[in-house]
Amino acid sequence: MARPNDPTHSSCLHVSTGAPGLDDVLRGGLPAGHLYLLEGSAGAGKTTLGLQFLLEGVRCGERVLWCTLAETESQLMATARSHQWDLTGVDIVNLAEVGSGEAEGDYSFFSPSDVELNDVVARIFRVTEELRPSRVVFDPFSDVRLLARDPLRFRRQLLRLREHFSSMGATVLLIQEAGLHGNNDEAGEGVVHGIISLYQHAPDYGKQRRRLRVHKMRGVPMQEGFHDTAIQTGGLIVYPRLVANEHDAAVGVEGRGATLTSGSAVLDDMLLGGLDRGSSLLVTGPSGIGKSTLCMQFANALAEHGGRAAVYLFDETRRVFLARADALGMSTRAHVESGQVTLRQIDPAEFSPGEFAHLIRRAIEEDGVTLVVIDSLNGYLTAMPDEKHLAMHMHELLSYLSNRDVATLLTLNQQGFVGEPSGSPLDVTYLTDAAMLLRYFEDDGAIRRALSVIKRRVGGHDSTIREFRIGLPGLDVQAPLRGYHALLSGMPVAKGDETRAT
Repeated sequence: MARPNDPTHSSCLHVSTGAPGLDDVLRGGLPAGHLYLLEGSAGAGKTTLGLQFLLEGVRCGERVLWCTLAETESQLMATARSHQWDLTGVDIVNLAEVGSGEAEGDYSFFSPSDVELNDVVARIFRVTEELRPSRVVFDPFSDVRLLARDPLRFRRQLLRLREHFSSMGATVLLIQEAGLHGNNDEAGEGVVHGIISLYQHAPDYGKQRRRLRVHKMRGVPMQEGFHDTAIQTGGLIVYPRLVANEHDAAVGVEGRGATLTSGSAVLDDMLLGGLDRGSSLLVTGPSGIGKSTLCMQFANALAEHGGRAAVYLFDETRRVFLARADALGMSTRAHVESGQVTLRQIDPAEFSPGEFAHLIRRAIEEDGVTLVVIDSLNGYLTAMPDEKHLAMHMHELLSYLSNRDVATLLTLNQQGFVGEPSGSPLDVTYLTDAAMLLRYFEDDGAIRRALSVIKRRVGGHDSTIREFRIGLPGLDVQAPLRGYHALLSGMPVAKGDETRAT
């Protein structure tokens, strides 16, 4: 059987990077036996990813090598301890020890930088010939470029290293600072087989936001674009950009195309039977009118029939949400405790769009969830104020959920209580398959509530405006309201002496 670093087999093998999600971006991992450039600013996760790459090799029984010119072994061990890693099995070589005992005056014809670079490269050859590693990481390799000074000399040395490691069948990561369009000399970028860049920026509030992009990867149909990442205890996690068309549900899935009911016969009749699987319903209205309660009726009804729902809270805490459900006599808490309903409170300052989409994917693909509730889109927008393409994120997410035959409920809060609502900060009405409008209206010295289905893309819907009340156990939808004009404006006008519903 061929060794992992057998060059005759390297062209058809892929090696895992050890970073969750990155192999998915690369469609299986890094092609073995090549040089790769891993670059990014300080703190973006380069060293962390490099260690994950080597530890994955150790796990697979390979010989791995870490080479450094700057970082001491104690610093490397400190990084490993922060992730609770054991570096047993990782060979560590400090190339800066070359020529450390010689004085500058001992160099006669050649400049010190020429001699140091030649010594460093020579030691790389000696060490790797002795250890025969399958995986090698140089951190930081940018120091080698600084020793070369001349871009042409650096390129020649890099070509020598590429040929050397190619003959061994070793897969090599070269780590350097900054990015493709920074101040780096780009002389070596055409020599390497692939380039992976890590980015980070600090929003006005909340934790650092990190992203990854594969700029170049020869022979690999990788997933292009930016992918959100996060550094947690245990290493760097990559959240591949969601591409809806790549995630279709299998043909013949049990329950595919079924209708989800709310437990309220009148409410289901307004949707001509209920909420279609694979469709999305936007519930919009002012604060406190009952949007969350309506969504939980669908989740509770699904759980009572053995289905699974996932609810993501952006605007309120899990404790308050359950307390309100208890006060209304709803069975939400029991379903949460049984695991039929997953209730997840999202910290607005801690999540990126990619990480949120990953949570939903995991709930569907691993836990079998068939209903997703996002409460609310206003909170989703507030959580990610620096993101420029949230509407596109939401489009891909809703398309993915539709392809997986999962029903989606989204709430959207409109400013103002009574009267014409002001505009929403995020217009997604065109993205959803159906929309339901909830409004307060004033009548004879009292505030009442009205509900109407204003859009349903597939099939018809009840076009009447109905009054509803919130009580035990939830929404009580009543007969159509008659005898009014402009009900949904919040300030209706009575129609003469016609009978008005009470």
